Amino acid sequence: MSKIYHSIMELVGHTPLLEIHGFEKKHNLKAKILVKLEYYNPNQSVKDRIALAMIEDGEKSGKLKKDDTIIELTSGNTGIGLAAIAAAKGYPFRVYIQDQVSRERFQVIHAFGGETVKVTEVPEIVESMEKYGADFVECVKALEKAVQGQKVWFADQTRNSANPEIHFRTTGPEIWEDTDGNVDIFVANVGTGGTLSGTGNFLKSKNPDIQVIGIQPTPDSFQTPENPEQEEITGVHPFENVEERFIPANLDRNVYDDWYEVHTNQAYAAAREVAKTDGILIGASSGAAIHVALQLAEKPENAGKTIVAVLPDTGLRYLSTNMFNEDFQVE
Repeated sequence: MSKIYHSIMELVGHTPLLEIHGFEKKHNLKAKILVKLEYYNPNQSVKDRIALAMIEDGEKSGKLKKDDTIIELTSGNTGIGLAAIAAAKGYPFRVYIQDQVSRERFQVIHAFGGETVKVTEVPEIVESMEKYGADFVECVKALEKAVQGQKVWFADQTRNSANPEIHFRTTGPEIWEDTDGNVDIFVANVGTGGTLSGTGNFLKSKNPDIQVIGIQPTPDSFQTPENPEQEEITGVHPFENVEERFIPANLDRNVYDDWYEVHTNQAYAAAREVAKTDGILIGASSGAAIHVALQLAEKPENAGKTIVAVLPDTGLRYLSTNMFNEDFQVE
Protein backbone atom coordinates (compact mmCIF):
# COMPACT_ATOMS: atom_id res chain seq x y z
CA MET A 1 0.00 0.00 0.00
CA SER A 2 1.36 3.42 -0.92
CA LYS A 3 1.91 6.02 1.75
CA ILE A 4 1.76 9.52 0.29
CA TYR A 5 1.76 12.67 2.41
CA HIS A 6 -0.18 15.72 1.26
CA SER A 7 1.33 18.51 3.37
CA ILE A 8 4.48 19.22 5.35
CA MET A 9 2.18 19.55 8.35
CA GLU A 10 1.88 15.75 8.31
CA LEU A 11 5.65 15.41 8.65
CA VAL A 12 6.09 17.30 11.92
CA GLY A 13 7.11 15.25 14.95
CA HIS A 14 7.89 11.56 15.47
CA THR A 15 11.61 12.32 15.39
CA PRO A 16 14.03 9.49 16.24
CA LEU A 17 15.97 8.77 19.41
CA LEU A 18 19.59 7.79 18.82
CA GLU A 19 22.03 6.33 21.31
CA ILE A 20 25.39 7.99 20.63
CA HIS A 21 27.54 4.88 21.06
CA GLY A 22 30.69 6.41 19.62
CA PHE A 23 30.55 9.33 22.05
CA GLU A 24 29.80 7.01 24.98
CA LYS A 25 32.73 4.76 24.06
CA LYS A 26 35.17 7.64 23.68
CA HIS A 27 34.35 8.92 27.15
CA ASN A 28 34.03 5.44 28.69
CA LEU A 29 30.59 6.32 30.01
CA LYS A 30 28.66 4.05 32.34
CA ALA A 31 25.39 5.87 31.60
CA LYS A 32 23.44 5.76 28.34
CA ILE A 33 22.91 8.97 26.34
CA LEU A 34 19.97 9.08 23.95
CA VAL A 35 19.53 12.14 21.73
CA LYS A 36 16.27 13.22 20.14
CA LEU A 37 17.16 14.37 16.64
CA GLU A 38 14.78 17.24 15.99
CA TYR A 39 16.46 18.00 12.68
CA TYR A 40 14.32 15.17 11.29
CA ASN A 41 11.39 17.61 11.31
CA PRO A 42 10.59 18.94 7.80
CA ASN A 43 12.43 22.20 8.38
CA GLN A 44 15.16 20.75 10.55
CA SER A 45 14.33 22.00 14.02
CA VAL A 46 12.23 21.40 17.11
CA LYS A 47 10.46 24.71 16.38
CA ASP A 48 8.48 23.09 13.57
CA ARG A 49 6.34 21.59 16.32
CA ILE A 50 5.35 24.91 17.88
CA ALA A 51 5.06 26.70 14.53
CA LEU A 52 2.36 24.27 13.42
CA ALA A 53 0.70 24.17 16.83
CA MET A 54 0.54 27.95 17.28
CA ILE A 55 -0.84 28.60 13.80
CA GLU A 56 -3.47 25.88 14.06
CA ASP A 57 -4.45 27.09 17.53
CA GLY A 58 -4.74 30.64 16.16
CA GLU A 59 -7.01 29.39 13.37
CA LYS A 60 -9.14 27.34 15.73
CA SER A 61 -9.61 30.25 18.15
CA GLY A 62 -10.48 32.64 15.30
CA LYS A 63 -7.71 35.06 16.30
CA LEU A 64 -5.73 34.29 13.14
CA LYS A 65 -7.72 35.36 10.08
CA LYS A 66 -7.03 34.41 6.48
CA ASP A 67 -5.84 37.88 5.43
CA ASP A 68 -3.60 38.43 8.48
CA THR A 69 0.16 38.61 8.26
CA ILE A 70 1.77 36.23 10.73
CA ILE A 71 4.64 37.84 12.64
CA GLU A 72 7.15 36.67 15.21
CA LEU A 73 10.30 37.77 17.02
CA THR A 74 12.88 35.01 16.87
CA SER A 75 16.52 34.02 16.75
CA GLY A 76 15.73 32.05 13.62
CA ASN A 77 14.35 28.52 13.97
CA THR A 78 10.83 29.52 15.00
CA GLY A 79 10.85 32.00 12.13
CA ILE A 80 11.85 29.28 9.69
CA GLY A 81 9.15 26.93 10.96
CA LEU A 82 6.48 29.63 10.83
CA ALA A 83 7.61 30.75 7.35
CA ALA A 84 7.24 27.21 6.03
CA ILE A 85 3.82 26.57 7.59
CA ALA A 86 2.62 30.03 6.55
CA ALA A 87 3.70 29.30 2.97
CA ALA A 88 1.92 25.94 3.01
CA LYS A 89 -1.26 27.53 4.36
CA GLY A 90 -1.12 30.70 2.24
CA TYR A 91 -0.41 33.34 4.89
CA PRO A 92 2.08 36.20 4.43
CA PHE A 93 4.82 36.09 7.06
CA ARG A 94 7.18 38.64 8.58
CA VAL A 95 9.86 37.89 11.13
CA TYR A 96 11.77 40.26 13.39
CA ILE A 97 15.13 38.60 13.80
CA GLN A 98 18.28 39.19 15.81
CA ASP A 99 21.02 40.79 13.75
CA GLN A 100 23.83 38.43 14.71
CA VAL A 101 22.26 35.08 13.77
CA SER A 102 23.79 33.07 10.96
CA ARG A 103 23.03 34.23 7.43
CA GLU A 104 21.56 30.81 6.59
CA ARG A 105 18.54 31.67 8.73
CA PHE A 106 17.80 34.82 6.75
CA GLN A 107 18.23 32.93 3.48
CA VAL A 108 15.88 30.09 4.42
CA ILE A 109 13.11 32.45 5.54
CA HIS A 110 13.42 34.41 2.30
CA ALA A 111 13.26 31.14 0.35
CA PHE A 112 9.84 30.48 1.88
CA GLY A 113 8.66 33.95 0.84
CA GLY A 114 8.94 35.44 4.30
CA GLU A 115 10.04 38.98 5.07
CA THR A 116 12.88 39.57 7.55
CA VAL A 117 13.34 42.70 9.63
CA LYS A 118 16.43 43.07 11.83
CA VAL A 119 15.53 44.02 15.39
CA THR A 120 17.87 47.02 15.23
CA GLU A 121 15.63 48.44 12.50
CA VAL A 122 12.68 48.74 14.91
CA PRO A 123 12.91 51.89 17.10
CA GLU A 124 10.78 50.45 19.89
CA ILE A 125 13.02 47.38 20.16
CA VAL A 126 16.18 49.50 20.02
CA GLU A 127 14.82 51.59 22.89
CA SER A 128 14.08 48.43 24.87
CA MET A 129 17.58 47.09 24.23
CA GLU A 130 19.14 50.33 25.41
CA LYS A 131 17.15 50.05 28.63
CA TYR A 132 17.21 46.31 29.34
CA GLY A 133 19.91 44.93 27.07
CA ALA A 134 19.14 42.35 24.39
CA ASP A 135 16.60 40.54 26.55
CA PHE A 136 14.21 38.46 24.46
CA VAL A 137 11.16 38.86 26.69
CA GLU A 138 11.46 42.65 26.86
CA CYS A 139 12.00 42.80 23.08
CA VAL A 140 8.72 40.91 22.61
CA LYS A 141 6.89 43.54 24.64
CA ALA A 142 8.50 46.27 22.54
CA LEU A 143 7.43 44.57 19.31
CA GLU A 144 3.82 44.50 20.50
CA LYS A 145 3.93 48.29 20.74
CA ALA A 146 5.59 48.61 17.34
CA VAL A 147 2.88 46.67 15.47
CA GLN A 148 -0.18 48.13 17.18
CA GLY A 149 -2.85 48.93 14.60
CA GLN A 150 -1.34 46.69 11.92
CA LYS A 151 -3.30 43.77 10.47
CA VAL A 152 -1.06 41.12 11.94
CA TRP A 153 -1.28 38.02 14.10
CA PHE A 154 1.61 37.77 16.56
CA ALA A 155 2.49 34.13 17.26
CA ASP A 156 4.39 35.14 20.45
CA GLN A 157 6.18 31.90 21.31
CA THR A 158 7.17 33.19 24.77
CA ARG A 159 3.56 33.38 25.98
CA ASN A 160 1.53 31.27 23.55
CA SER A 161 0.32 28.27 25.55
CA ALA A 162 0.24 26.15 22.38
CA ASN A 163 4.05 26.07 22.69
CA PRO A 164 4.43 23.94 25.85
CA GLU A 165 1.18 22.11 25.11
CA ILE A 166 2.47 20.61 21.85
CA HIS A 167 5.53 19.26 23.65
CA PHE A 168 3.29 17.76 26.34
CA ARG A 169 1.18 16.12 23.63
CA THR A 170 3.97 14.99 21.27
CA THR A 171 7.62 15.30 22.36
CA GLY A 172 7.08 13.85 25.82
CA PRO A 173 4.94 10.88 24.69
CA GLU A 174 7.39 10.10 21.85
CA ILE A 175 10.30 9.88 24.31
CA TRP A 176 8.28 7.80 26.77
CA GLU A 177 7.09 5.36 24.12
CA ASP A 178 10.41 5.02 22.31
CA THR A 179 12.24 4.22 25.56
CA ASP A 180 9.45 2.00 26.94
CA GLY A 181 9.43 4.37 29.89
CA ASN A 182 13.10 3.81 30.70
CA VAL A 183 14.10 7.45 31.22
CA ASP A 184 16.00 8.67 34.27
CA ILE A 185 17.15 12.16 33.28
CA PHE A 186 15.76 14.59 30.69
CA VAL A 187 17.90 17.45 29.39
CA ALA A 188 16.76 20.45 27.35
CA ASN A 189 17.79 24.03 26.64
CA VAL A 190 15.63 26.97 27.67
CA GLY A 191 14.73 29.54 25.06
CA THR A 192 11.03 30.16 25.47
CA GLY A 193 10.78 27.32 27.98
CA GLY A 194 8.25 25.37 25.94
CA THR A 195 10.32 22.25 25.25
CA LEU A 196 11.55 21.87 28.83
CA SER A 197 8.16 22.63 30.38
CA GLY A 198 5.89 20.61 28.11
CA THR A 199 8.13 17.57 27.75
CA GLY A 200 9.28 17.67 31.36
CA ASN A 201 5.76 17.86 32.72
CA PHE A 202 4.63 14.93 30.59
CA LEU A 203 7.55 12.75 31.65
CA LYS A 204 7.03 13.60 35.32
CA SER A 205 3.33 12.76 34.94
CA LYS A 206 4.44 9.25 33.97
CA ASN A 207 7.26 9.00 36.52
CA PRO A 208 7.76 11.77 39.11
CA ASP A 209 11.28 10.50 39.82
CA ILE A 210 12.57 11.54 36.38
CA GLN A 211 15.07 14.37 36.76
CA VAL A 212 14.51 17.36 34.48
CA ILE A 213 17.57 19.50 33.73
CA GLY A 214 17.50 22.95 32.11
CA ILE A 215 20.35 24.69 30.29
CA GLN A 216 21.24 28.36 29.99
CA PRO A 217 24.30 30.16 28.56
CA THR A 218 27.12 31.42 30.76
CA PRO A 219 27.06 35.22 31.25
CA ASP A 220 30.20 35.60 29.11
CA SER A 221 28.56 33.83 26.15
CA PHE A 222 26.84 37.02 25.02
CA GLN A 223 28.05 39.85 22.82
CA THR A 224 28.96 42.99 24.75
CA PRO A 225 30.52 46.32 23.80
CA GLU A 226 33.75 44.93 25.27
CA ASN A 227 33.44 41.65 23.35
CA PRO A 228 31.40 42.39 20.19
CA GLU A 229 32.69 39.33 18.31
CA GLN A 230 31.50 36.77 20.86
CA GLU A 231 29.44 34.05 19.17
CA GLU A 232 26.33 33.03 21.08
CA ILE A 233 24.34 29.85 21.59
CA THR A 234 21.51 30.93 19.33
CA GLY A 235 18.05 30.60 20.81
CA VAL A 236 19.12 29.78 24.38
CA HIS A 237 18.44 32.37 27.08
CA PRO A 238 19.06 32.84 30.82
CA PHE A 239 16.31 31.88 33.23
CA GLU A 240 18.19 31.65 36.54
CA ASN A 241 19.89 34.53 38.35
CA VAL A 242 17.96 37.05 36.26
CA GLU A 243 15.12 39.44 37.07
CA GLU A 244 11.65 37.93 37.02
CA ARG A 245 10.49 40.06 34.10
CA PHE A 246 13.17 38.48 31.88
CA ILE A 247 11.80 34.94 32.36
CA PRO A 248 9.45 33.72 29.59
CA ALA A 249 5.88 33.02 30.70
CA ASN A 250 5.99 29.56 29.08
CA LEU A 251 8.73 28.35 31.42
CA ASP A 252 7.33 26.29 34.29
CA ARG A 253 9.74 27.12 37.12
CA ASN A 254 8.57 24.05 39.06
CA VAL A 255 9.31 21.42 36.42
CA TYR A 256 13.11 21.34 36.48
CA ASP A 257 15.16 19.82 39.26
CA ASP A 258 18.48 21.44 38.36
CA TRP A 259 20.09 23.68 35.75
CA TYR A 260 23.49 23.99 34.10
CA GLU A 261 25.35 26.80 32.35
CA VAL A 262 27.23 26.24 29.10
CA HIS A 263 29.68 28.53 27.31
CA THR A 264 29.46 28.85 23.53
CA ASN A 265 32.91 27.28 23.14
CA GLN A 266 31.80 24.24 25.15
CA ALA A 267 28.72 23.86 22.95
CA TYR A 268 30.84 24.16 19.81
CA ALA A 269 33.36 21.61 21.09
CA ALA A 270 30.66 19.04 21.89
CA ALA A 271 29.01 19.51 18.50
CA ARG A 272 32.33 19.05 16.70
CA GLU A 273 33.08 15.95 18.74
CA VAL A 274 29.78 14.14 18.23
CA ALA A 275 29.96 14.84 14.48
CA LYS A 276 33.18 12.78 14.43
CA THR A 277 32.15 10.06 16.88
CA ASP A 278 28.60 9.43 15.67
CA GLY A 279 28.15 11.18 12.33
CA ILE A 280 25.44 13.63 13.38
CA LEU A 281 25.72 17.29 12.39
CA ILE A 282 24.03 19.42 15.02
CA GLY A 283 23.70 23.07 16.00
CA ALA A 284 25.10 25.06 18.90
CA SER A 285 22.15 24.53 21.25
CA SER A 286 22.37 20.80 20.52
CA GLY A 287 26.05 20.92 21.38
CA ALA A 288 25.11 22.54 24.70
CA ALA A 289 22.71 19.67 25.41
CA ILE A 290 25.42 17.11 24.60
CA HIS A 291 27.87 18.92 26.88
CA VAL A 292 25.46 18.79 29.82
CA ALA A 293 24.48 15.17 29.11
CA LEU A 294 28.18 14.26 29.28
CA GLN A 295 28.61 16.01 32.63
CA LEU A 296 25.64 14.10 33.98
CA ALA A 297 26.78 10.78 32.51
CA GLU A 298 30.20 11.11 34.13
CA LYS A 299 28.75 11.34 37.64
CA PRO A 300 29.20 8.03 39.52
CA GLU A 301 25.65 8.16 40.87
CA ASN A 302 24.29 8.12 37.30
CA ALA A 303 26.02 4.90 36.24
CA GLY A 304 23.50 2.63 34.52
CA LYS A 305 20.98 5.42 34.03
CA THR A 306 19.43 6.63 30.77
CA ILE A 307 19.80 10.30 29.87
CA VAL A 308 17.65 11.77 27.09
CA ALA A 309 18.73 15.08 25.55
CA VAL A 310 16.76 17.09 22.99
CA LEU A 311 18.95 18.27 20.09
CA PRO A 312 17.00 21.24 18.67
CA ASP A 313 18.43 21.69 15.17
CA THR A 314 20.90 20.92 12.40
CA GLY A 315 24.49 22.04 12.08
CA LEU A 316 23.79 23.10 8.50
CA ARG A 317 22.49 26.43 9.85
CA TYR A 318 25.88 27.17 11.41
CA LEU A 319 28.28 26.66 8.52
CA SER A 320 28.82 30.41 8.17
CA THR A 321 29.78 30.67 11.86
CA ASN A 322 32.98 29.45 13.50
CA MET A 323 31.26 26.38 14.88
CA PHE A 324 32.88 23.95 12.46
CA ASN A 325 35.87 26.14 11.63
CA GLU A 326 38.81 24.09 12.86
CA ASP A 327 40.99 27.22 12.88
CA PHE A 328 38.67 28.68 15.53
CA GLN A 329 39.96 27.30 18.81
CA VAL A 330 37.46 26.08 21.38
CA GLU A 331 38.09 24.68 24.83
